[in-house]
Amino acid sequence: MTFELLTPTKPTWTEAVVADFDTFLLDHAACERKASSMAMSMLLHYPDLENLVKEMTKLAIEELLHFKAVMAHIHERGLVLPGDEKDPYVNELRQAQRRGSQEYLLDRLIIASIIEKRGAERFGLVAEALTDVKLKKFYTKITESEQRHYLLFLDLAKEYFNPEIIEPRLNELLIIEAKIIDNLKIKSALH
Repeated sequence: MTFELLTPTKPTWTEAVVADFDTFLLDHAACERKASSMAMSMLLHYPDLENLVKEMTKLAIEELLHFKAVMAHIHERGLVLPGDEKDPYVNELRQAQRRGSQEYLLDRLIIASIIEKRGAERFGLVAEALTDVKLKKFYTKITESEQRHYLLFLDLAKEYFNPEIIEPRLNELLIIEAKIIDNLKIKSALH
C-alpha cells in the first residue's frame, strides 16, 4: 500500500526557500530534532509493540544524525539555531488525531507517514532547485530518507491494523492534509 498527496506544493514555496535558504536550514534542523523526539515518544508510548520500538529506535537515531548534518551546514554559514517554534502544519494535522488507544495509534502512524511523504516531496523540490552541488547531494539523500520513512510508518500501520481500517482513515487524513497545505502561509520553512 502506498499513497499520493492530494495537493502538490506550489512553486512559490520553492521560490521562497531558495530566496531565504538560511531560514530554511534553521527550520530544517528544528524539524529533524522534533522528528527524533517524536520517534522516542512513540517507542516510549508503546513499549509492548516490539517491532515499533525497534523501528522507532532506529528512526530516532537516523533523525538525530540528520539534525547533526544540518547543524554542520548551519555552522558553516555562521548561523545560530533559534528557539523552538510551533509548526502549524504538524499541529493542525495532530488536531485530527482521534482519542482511544487503537484509533490514536493508527492516526499517529498515518499522520507520521503523511508528514514524511510531504517532507520527501518538498526536500525533492529543494534538491532540484539548488545549484550548490554539495547541498543538492545532501537534499537528494534527505529526500530518499523521507521516502523510506513514509513507507516505514505505513508498514507499521499495516502490521498492527487491518487494511480495511487503514485505507478509509488514510483518505480522510489526506483530505485534511490537503486543506492544511492549501491554506498554509508560504514561507521559507519545511511546512
